[in-house]
Amino acid sequence: MERYFKRRFASTTSSSDNVGSSSSRDVDISRDVDISRDVDSSKESELQDILANLIADPGLRPQMLDYDPNIRDEVRRAYLQKGPCQPKDHTFPQTDLSGYDRRFNVKWFDEFDWLEYSISKDAAFCLYCYLFKSNFRIGQGCSDAFTEMGFRNWKKKDKIRQHVGPVGSVHNQSRQYCVDLMNQKQHIRTALIKQSEQARIDYRICLTASLDCVRFLLRQGLPFRGHDESDTSSNKGNYLELLQFLADHDEKVKAVVLENAPGNLKLIAPTIQKDLVNACATETIKKIIKDMNDAFFSLLVDESRDVSVKEQMAVVFRYVDKSGDVIERFVGIQHVRDTTSNSLKEAIDILFAREELSISMLRGQGYDGASNMKGEFNGLKTQILRENPCAYYIHCFAHQLQLALVAVAKGNADIATFFTSCNSLVNIVGASCKRRDILRDQLQKDVTEALEKDTFPTGRGLNQETCLKRPGDTRWNSHYVLKFIIEDGSTDNLGEANRSLREIQSFEFVFHLFFMRSILGATNDLSQALQRKDQDIENAMTLVKVCKDQLQHMRENAFEALLDQVSSFCAKHDILVPNMDDAYVAQWRSHRRAPIITHLHHYCVDIFIQIIEWQLAELNRRFSEVNTELLLCLTCLSPDDSFIAFDKQKLLRFAEFYPQDFNSRDLLALEDQLEIYITHMRTMTDFSQLKGIGSLARKMVEKGLHRTYNYVYLLLRLALTLPVATASVERAFSAMNIVKGPLRNRMGDQWLSEFTCLY
Repeated sequence: MERYFKRRFASTTSSSDNVGSSSSRDVDISRDVDISRDVDSSKESELQDILANLIADPGLRPQMLDYDPNIRDEVRRAYLQKGPCQPKDHTFPQTDLSGYDRRFNVKWFDEFDWLEYSISKDAAFCLYCYLFKSNFRIGQGCSDAFTEMGFRNWKKKDKIRQHVGPVGSVHNQSRQYCVDLMNQKQHIRTALIKQSEQARIDYRICLTASLDCVRFLLRQGLPFRGHDESDTSSNKGNYLELLQFLADHDEKVKAVVLENAPGNLKLIAPTIQKDLVNACATETIKKIIKDMNDAFFSLLVDESRDVSVKEQMAVVFRYVDKSGDVIERFVGIQHVRDTTSNSLKEAIDILFAREELSISMLRGQGYDGASNMKGEFNGLKTQILRENPCAYYIHCFAHQLQLALVAVAKGNADIATFFTSCNSLVNIVGASCKRRDILRDQLQKDVTEALEKDTFPTGRGLNQETCLKRPGDTRWNSHYVLKFIIEDGSTDNLGEANRSLREIQSFEFVFHLFFMRSILGATNDLSQALQRKDQDIENAMTLVKVCKDQLQHMRENAFEALLDQVSSFCAKHDILVPNMDDAYVAQWRSHRRAPIITHLHHYCVDIFIQIIEWQLAELNRRFSEVNTELLLCLTCLSPDDSFIAFDKQKLLRFAEFYPQDFNSRDLLALEDQLEIYITHMRTMTDFSQLKGIGSLARKMVEKGLHRTYNYVYLLLRLALTLPVATASVERAFSAMNIVKGPLRNRMGDQWLSEFTCLY
């Protein structure tokens, strides 16, 4: 302290000599105050980062002496609030001890509430001694076996009891320190404040009002802070304005918040707001983990960049709850500094350790195979399968469909040209507000005329104003806008508009437009269905088959109808329809060297049949996984048509894919149970009209049969846990783009993850 004042005096004197005025000293002092505030802010931020990323595994976390002395109590309190690391659902490995295979006994958790287990080191630790061993001198009987090295001698349970020791042992003293630390009534701050009962009531009202504001802003994905939060500001930001709104409409709230609250208890500081959000996120994650109820779950992961160009990895858990419903829950965003498979695996391990989840309970994994990290996700899949062979990988069905459509668009030159023309058309028409207004006016005029002639269907949701987003949604009215551009003559888009107008006023463009609309329409229902959160694999496989059958039927029977529809449209809009028997020569081909084919052959064989066959071939290739033995066995659980797909041998084979859940004795019991189960199901009218294994699982829980046929219900849970699509992860990234926009691009990783999870 003395050295500090000497240094301050020297700097003040130096400033006085150089400047010769008191203002320089004031500036120097204020600069030191600002630096001190910045240091405090950085320390607070560092503490928040430490508390947010506490390592649950006792074999991986740093020793208490490694933390700064000023934050050790906060770290200790956080660990005590989390409780000891006790992964009760973990499959504990066996170790050869004196010729006998022994392992950790999960029942020890119930006997010793302080006992922790490290999955990484396969060793036991003591939470109390880890937290307060640093308070004792070396040689006071404080062993490192339960704090640093870990205890592994599973055949000597007495060693665990000996660690506790007598009343005055280091362990019991550490335990008492933990009790005193968590006893807020004995805390020195509580003793100094000595709040009255009315003060505690006022504080609870203030806290409740603040939480109500936080909940509202989180639900709507709105920012908390304002640009100017001073008392003279006319708009102090959403949090303060909403709190003021509550105060204006509730006298009890008004009496205890903002200017009427104690100077140090307003609960409006940014750090307090983040603490409230963190508490909400913690409780939400706890609720999700509790709802999982130690059940099997699948891991769905996808990657994306946020607005500040950070590589993010969103994580979703898929599981079956106690009601038999398929649940997909977003649990957070992990920032990955590089996109290697090792980094992704490390981020997942940190998430599992933080939430005290065991990878042994993982029964499925699904990733977006079209992402730029496809190869790395393959590496991640392999690493997880190496640890848990029952975590089967299912390629996202929705992305397989998307890849099939993209492959068709790129594989045919005519179709690729069509999409290019559509994109050019959308860019020209949508580049100007004036052109958009012309398009809307013309569309409204056409709809009005059609309604007067009774040629348009009417009803709720029909004939609404649309915008130009996708080639498939491009309205024919766009050619009126192109005519306006050409007639105006003063725009820079004159040449491009003229070219686009010629292209869309051709039979070839109209044919491609109607044909691709039919193709996309045939796959749209499948695409939408595959993105449902409660979709199961058996239903998804059925939808894929229906889509293939629909495309096959279109190939064999729909060309004549399509040609009539295109010809009728061209006649209505004065577009020349070529004679189908005339010779067709592509524009880029030489007339002398081109093969002699008719227009009918070109549009029917080279376009219509070829594209559909490519589509079918691509769907068969992309969805080849549905032919694997695991998924074929899974379909035997289907209740459709009074369980017509039931096959006992295939279901027994399905159970063999999960040796961790079905041992040899369980397989014998399952075989006997299946005979009774199928006879019972086929005699019950409540089960005769069910569709899909998801509805079967819900009905079994509703009737209480999930306990009667526990092995069959276990098969259902395993089947439903397998992921169908990563649509939930995609929705999480959509939420992330709302939460972290251009005006909020400095959000930290923890703040973004918690905000997005709650939103």
